[in-house]
Amino acid sequence: MKPIAILFLLVSLFLSPILSSQTTVGDPEIKKMIMEIKADKMESIVRKLVSFGTRHSLSDTKSDTRGVGAAQRWIKAEFDTYAKESGGRLTSTIDYYWVKADAKRITTNSKLGNVMAVLKGTDPKDERVLIISGHMDSRASDVMNSKIDAPGANDDASGVAAVMELSRIMSKRSFPCTLIFVAVTGEEQGLLGARHLADSAKVAGWKVMAMLNNDMIGNSLSSGTNLRDNTKVRVFSETIPYLETEDEAKMRKTTNRDNDSPSRQLARYIKTVTNQYVDQLDIDLVYRNDRFLRGGDHTPFIQNGFTAVRFCEKNENFNQQHQDVRLENNVQYGDLPEFMDFEYLRKNAASNLATLSNLAWSPNPPLSVGIEVKELTNFSTLEWKAPEGNAPYGYQILIRETSASHWEKTIFVKDTKATIPFSKDNYFFAVQSVDALGHASLPVFPVPIR
Repeated sequence: MKPIAILFLLVSLFLSPILSSQTTVGDPEIKKMIMEIKADKMESIVRKLVSFGTRHSLSDTKSDTRGVGAAQRWIKAEFDTYAKESGGRLTSTIDYYWVKADAKRITTNSKLGNVMAVLKGTDPKDERVLIISGHMDSRASDVMNSKIDAPGANDDASGVAAVMELSRIMSKRSFPCTLIFVAVTGEEQGLLGARHLADSAKVAGWKVMAMLNNDMIGNSLSSGTNLRDNTKVRVFSETIPYLETEDEAKMRKTTNRDNDSPSRQLARYIKTVTNQYVDQLDIDLVYRNDRFLRGGDHTPFIQNGFTAVRFCEKNENFNQQHQDVRLENNVQYGDLPEFMDFEYLRKNAASNLATLSNLAWSPNPPLSVGIEVKELTNFSTLEWKAPEGNAPYGYQILIRETSASHWEKTIFVKDTKATIPFSKDNYFFAVQSVDALGHASLPVFPVPIR
């Protein structure tokens, strides 16, 4: 046998146990839950919310048929209905909070409220928390007009409908960690409800693993360009962590991981599980925190040091967004249900469900993930420590070229150290824990080991 053939054989034998990728067909229970998501159910939620006329944060709170108060009480009543099938694990509340007049978008001291449903985790040792949100409040052209009709079908009854549908379905199952489903108020007045919740979570010491903000996920047609596409949804994620420390900044610059913040890892995670579980939907990874001139409820969580992203439709229709309901020059304006795509909303809700379920059932992420930089070699050696809590079935090493936006290769290993035939100079890596059903933790970017 020629020397080169012998070398190839030895390398192949060396790599065979490392490159044996774990084959995952997906968790049947997650697939079952996705099948339970109903477009017509979410359409009925949207139309019910629209029926309250306006849900402006400063609108009527006493009426049972109009205004934000009526909407809040109805959402809570729906959560309470879902709770009956949860074995007592789902509980709901309206978390009221006061905001002071600011001479901007709050004209007088006001009492606002977030409607929350909490699905308690079954493992008392698992302190992880997952949050999914949409904002119940709506607005018309004038953000201060709390009297005029402001249907807010897509912005953001669509997000609230997804939150409610997932709470209905997921509360019938058990998860080791806690899931929080929340419809916040005050978004249009300055992200007030999300800030209250994020600040409260920080003070209480919640271990928020991920926060998914759903804001406008039910429209598939763009104004102006008339592009229609219900196969793509944007996920926005911040670049450099808002609360990055000086030491973390030094490490980021050393490893060139400017594109690998925790929120970026969450966004890529969403893309991976969506590709696995949701047909005809792809995640567009938008590498900025949010759109120009707008803001989202994930931002206060990011500003408190939590990992958070925003789901938002690919194509926006500005004729229906933040508009008084009117017919002008034969063009219908206003955020009305007839302009929504409820099959698109169903798929976006499915993406959220696949993400939350996989994260909730996953092991904790590996600890002390590092990459050896002791010598020049075309191989890379990564090592880490097993996570706390339940032992993983194994680990996945994620690989991508430095110019790639998303992970390109996955290597499954059982040990906590692996040498792989990919140069550390040419690729970025991350490691995640995985259980036998393929539920994977969020990826952890390695730091150099000298």
